[in-house]
Amino acid sequence: MTHDQPLAVEHPTVSELARDPLPLRGRVALVTGASRHDGIGYAVARRLAGFGAHVFCHHFRPHDAAQPWGGDDVSAVLDGVREVAEQHGQRVSGISADLAEPDAPGRVMDAAVAEFGHVDILVCNHARNGGDAPLSEVTAAMLDGHWAVDARSALLLAQAFAAQHDGRTGGRLVFLTSGQRQGPLAGEICYAAAKGALAEITLTVAEELADREVTVNTVNPGPVQTGYLTTEMWQRLRPMFPAGRYGFPDDPARLIAWLSTDEARWITGQVINTEGGFARWRDSVPASPPASS
Repeated sequence: MTHDQPLAVEHPTVSELARDPLPLRGRVALVTGASRHDGIGYAVARRLAGFGAHVFCHHFRPHDAAQPWGGDDVSAVLDGVREVAEQHGQRVSGISADLAEPDAPGRVMDAAVAEFGHVDILVCNHARNGGDAPLSEVTAAMLDGHWAVDARSALLLAQAFAAQHDGRTGGRLVFLTSGQRQGPLAGEICYAAAKGALAEITLTVAEELADREVTVNTVNPGPVQTGYLTTEMWQRLRPMFPAGRYGFPDDPARLIAWLSTDEARWITGQVINTEGGFARWRDSVPASPPASS
């Protein structure tokens, strides 16, 4: 009687167990919605730059200018990312685009490729804020507006990313969703529906891109102070945070940066919550992080 031989087990070498301080050296990252110093996109861009990546930042200031927190100096935002990148000899560039326009995702990806030759990492951080309502007041225009920015543009960006990716080591795609799987987003039917679509499509996109050596994951950053959290809101939320503080933009940025490295090469098709143990009670809270479309 013959028996199949067991498959070999691969063990890392001693040198492979050492952590590279610049694990993204030589790679190129495209981060959308990086237009404000207090935004998650800015924090992600700086983290990726700190890991050694060249960074291409998408931004759209008109969206922020229409919000209560207002627009930021985009040039200063890019300089903040550049300050980190230049420590390791990387470059930073960017483009303004309204991702509600059907051809904008392709134009953004084309611009990044034209600047750096290729893109290894795509982080779809952008989102639409406002123009939402409870179910009783939702309109077709509201639904279409959020779908176009929060879901359609992210999928078109993923399509463009995959089209230019030729199997280079370390292909990474990260979507950002919200906490609609964890609890209700009161008054945000359109946003929750569109962002929920990204969470639900994650596994399917991951399977399709696996043979190109691209991992696909979605991050729910939870409630993060990006300009919308007031003192009154925090007093209500405080008991829900076991650490006694709210989230900062760099909290999800740390996870996203790590997912972009080779250390996370075996993680794909996942929706990951990074909420600091946030415990939702019966009160629903606005967990959507303001971003730029």
